[in-house]
Amino acid sequence: MKKNNNKNFTNHEKILVPAKKLPVVSHPRDWRHSFHWRIFRIMAEFIDGFQFLADFKKTVTLFGSATSYETDRWYQVARDLARMLSQAGYSIVTGGGPGIMEAGNRGAIEGKNGDSIGLNIQLPNEQRVNRYVKNGHGFYYFFTRKVMLSFSAQAYVFFPGGYGTLDEAFELLALIQTKKISEKIPVILVGKEFWCDMDNWLRKTLLKEYKTIDSEDLKIYTIVDTAREAFEIIRKTKPREEFR
Repeated sequence: MKKNNNKNFTNHEKILVPAKKLPVVSHPRDWRHSFHWRIFRIMAEFIDGFQFLADFKKTVTLFGSATSYETDRWYQVARDLARMLSQAGYSIVTGGGPGIMEAGNRGAIEGKNGDSIGLNIQLPNEQRVNRYVKNGHGFYYFFTRKVMLSFSAQAYVFFPGGYGTLDEAFELLALIQTKKISEKIPVILVGKEFWCDMDNWLRKTLLKEYKTIDSEDLKIYTIVDTAREAFEIIRKTKPREEFR
């Protein structure tokens, strides 16, 4: 008679039974069974990301819309700024995709004296890496990528964009406001026609009406309109102590 290997073992008995004889328990829809593997993947992304960026000591990160075209004004301003910074020895970090990100990497290549770095994200509808990325690294998780985008930058420059750009901007503003980023790192918002309405809302609603921010919090960022203005702010900023 064939022996039944599907016996229901107690927890104590399981210790004494070879793994291949244990009954199979399948939970195909239960994400908790792969949770520990997610932790390892997250850890690996952080380790790989920090190691990748360790060789780039003088960087500026550019943020902005992925849907900006070469003919758009802000694409050209981002490209000009990246070129100026590259000529001055800065490396440019972007999200590695199209639009403003492409403009930043393109300007870095044209400046010829700084690296062009792209930190791309894997999306269901694949986001292509723009052809001007010289040194690239990919991420699965948005939050690990955001840490790397802000990790060692000497300045953060934001161009007009959508939810992703606003998310990145407000997270950095909050980190500086709460002293989680302790040094005075420039946060530059390029494009008065885009950012001034937000600035007015912060002043009127958050500062005056609801009193949820302090007047000092409005000094964390600077709104400019040209590549030259942004460049001069960055040029006059002292390097971050831990990344000299």
